[in-house]
Amino acid sequence: MNSLDAGAGPAMNTEDGGARPVVVGVDGSASSLTAVRLATREAAWRHLPLRIVHAFIWPLMHVKMGPSEAGPHEGGLRHDAERLLAEAAAAAAQTDPSVSVLTDLVTGAPSPVLLRAARDAELLVIGDRGLGGFTGLLVGSVAVQCTAHGRTPVLVVRGEERDSGPVVVGADGSPDSAPTVEAAFAQAEMRKTELTAVHTWTRASGHAHGEHHDHKHDSATVAEEEGHQLEEALAEQRKNHPDVLVREHLLRGKPAKVLVDLSKQAQLVVVGAHGRGGFTGLLLGSVSHQVLHHAHCPVLVVPRGGG
Repeated sequence: MNSLDAGAGPAMNTEDGGARPVVVGVDGSASSLTAVRLATREAAWRHLPLRIVHAFIWPLMHVKMGPSEAGPHEGGLRHDAERLLAEAAAAAAQTDPSVSVLTDLVTGAPSPVLLRAARDAELLVIGDRGLGGFTGLLVGSVAVQCTAHGRTPVLVVRGEERDSGPVVVGADGSPDSAPTVEAAFAQAEMRKTELTAVHTWTRASGHAHGEHHDHKHDSATVAEEEGHQLEEALAEQRKNHPDVLVREHLLRGKPAKVLVDLSKQAQLVVVGAHGRGGFTGLLLGSVSHQVLHHAHCPVLVVPRGGG
């Protein structure tokens, strides 16, 4: 286990064939310690090392790092940062001692530091709100920025930790949803649980004005068409993960509300950073944004292309 001040330098070097780590950001808050536990489990499932990162912003403020003249020898901001990294490493070791752990004290603001660290990572894990977060904010700014700007899947720890319950995924049938579905199947397989695949629609059955139509028949036709979209979205990953039990959740309604409702009994919700109909200028799709803010369990946000 190493502890170092990496400055604003690059993330862990993986060019020599080393494994891409699971990265977790810590700030000493209860939320970040929960993130460490979940990140350790993710690293164990994937047989990867864990890199614990603390963004050390104080050098940018030009304040004294060491102990004060009147204070104890072991005091000071740098010592406090090293202590919280040690506590995080101890939490990881307690969760799963088989996982290899590296701790990094990196100079910089949290969001840029974590986004840089995530470049060479398999997964970034962060708490939904750390120290200094405003109570009125449902999700902290660091979580929002990392999920919006990251090119690596981001697991945001929020709501309730559960070892039981399904993995829930929103599958809208768009080409961009394929990496999200793939990630959800992988998570269900690692967690040895079933997958609930959610597909919703809001379009009404079409008919010309003044014509008589059997609305029940029209609704059934739309449901059948949407069901085919869901089957197509799941087909490839069903073959790749034959042991994963899939339950399809097909209904008319707003996807975010359905996903948030299902998160009450789930251990993880998986969403794509961009959904069908999303505007190119929006960094985080509206469904992902709503789920990230309101889910009752951790949320995995998968970027376009899967990272």
